[in-house]
Amino acid sequence: MKKILILFSLIIGVYLFLYVNNHWIVITEHVYESEKVPKSFDGFKIAQVSDLHDASFGLDQGRLVEKVRESNPDVIFITGDLIDSNRYDLQQSLTAVEQLVEIADVYYVIGNHEVAINKVDEIYEALKKLGVHVLPNTSTTIKRDGEILNILGIEDPLNGFETQSMLNLAMSEINADYFTILLAHRPEMFYTYVVNNMDLVFSGHAHGGQVRIPFIGGLFAPAQGFLPTYTSGLYKEDAATMAVSRGLGNSTVPFRIFNLPEIVVVELKSKSL
Repeated sequence: MKKILILFSLIIGVYLFLYVNNHWIVITEHVYESEKVPKSFDGFKIAQVSDLHDASFGLDQGRLVEKVRESNPDVIFITGDLIDSNRYDLQQSLTAVEQLVEIADVYYVIGNHEVAINKVDEIYEALKKLGVHVLPNTSTTIKRDGEILNILGIEDPLNGFETQSMLNLAMSEINADYFTILLAHRPEMFYTYVVNNMDLVFSGHAHGGQVRIPFIGGLFAPAQGFLPTYTSGLYKEDAATMAVSRGLGNSTVPFRIFNLPEIVVVELKSKSL
């Protein structure tokens, strides 16, 4: 009987551990400070939602929406893999987006799973109907008190186009003197973002390395292999900074270990010269 109780306790413990690791959303906050940030954007908050993969967080995505609302963002960026190509359920993800657009303006780029399911046009159309700013290798601006931010978005290279060619399209109509933010699903392309003079990049895709080893980092990420470089947090090179989200959901590997789902929040600060 004692052995049965121990086994039962172990099973319950493992279940609770896995449940928390895959359902307990955390907010990770960063401050980005630069003299290029316009004065009117000082204190501007960006919430990043990435790699939802059709996951469910409470009734009608209530826990996810409340976490984003709690961060009090000025804009929300969705950086790809909103859906999962292995279990396509667009409406489940749209349930969250329908509520996010009521919190702040939402900007979106696709990830590899949107390309893999071959329903990009359907997804774009559904999001546009909700008022989402879709950025397929294009740009837009955000204006405040006469000052401007460039917002660029590129699609995932699984679509057959090189990252540089997609960036060329997105950059073709911007004023490079303005502070420039890029939404791009793939963090492993950081060098390309750096040489194209992006100031701040938002990315996902790596799922935090799926399994995170304490004091070491992520175990494995697509296109980066074992012990990947870009999995979570801020990365800086030359004048560029990249924020990589650990994301929210799972795909082929069903569990996250020591790797809580996260919403990334970046607050812009204008640094005096």
